[in-house]
Amino acid sequence: MAPLDAYAESTAPDSSLAPDSPLDTSDRPGRREAEHAIRTLIAYIGEDPAREGLMDTPARVVRSYDEYFGGYNEDPAAILERTFEEIDGYDEMVVLRDIEFVSHCEHHMVPIIGRAHVGYLPRRRVVGISKLARVVEIFARRLQIQERLTAQIANTLSDVLEPFGVGVVLESEHQCMTTRGIQKPGTSMVTSRMIGSFREDRATRQEFEAMIGLHRRR
Repeated sequence: MAPLDAYAESTAPDSSLAPDSPLDTSDRPGRREAEHAIRTLIAYIGEDPAREGLMDTPARVVRSYDEYFGGYNEDPAAILERTFEEIDGYDEMVVLRDIEFVSHCEHHMVPIIGRAHVGYLPRRRVVGISKLARVVEIFARRLQIQERLTAQIANTLSDVLEPFGVGVVLESEHQCMTTRGIQKPGTSMVTSRMIGSFREDRATRQEFEAMIGLHRRR
């Protein structure tokens, strides 16, 4: 059995492993194995991985994967640990909109390019606004489907900050359907996850949607 085939068998899906959980470090292949896999793919499409223009491509691709999928190496909950309670009684919604992100579809490993809108209603503390964008970024830099990405962002904010409510809306274009398959460029997908007051109180949800301009874009 070839080394890559053996690795594929040894890493077959485990139903006990959460979709966003990274493999244990000891189970992950090294950089050389990853570069070998890229050379195999180059040969598979009919190219010569040894020609001058492609000789360094495997190393470049692996370095880009380190960047694209760096979210597996970070803990989004830890990003939200530092909060601020001196808010002088502020009890209105906090919204960060138009957070640009790039993720990758777990079915075809091609980009999902979009914007996230995140809001929460503080109970007694707030978090630095850059941390909201960081949570989006960490989850986006993993293999994803948009529905799960939306839920992960909202659930993490709710669990860690314990606000009255959380609202998350994602709008994105999936290159798995715009550049291949059905090939419908310009098509966008919208998903939302509402928790607490954002789900239970119609007025709160409508205020959030108005603040992010969701209805104006439809």
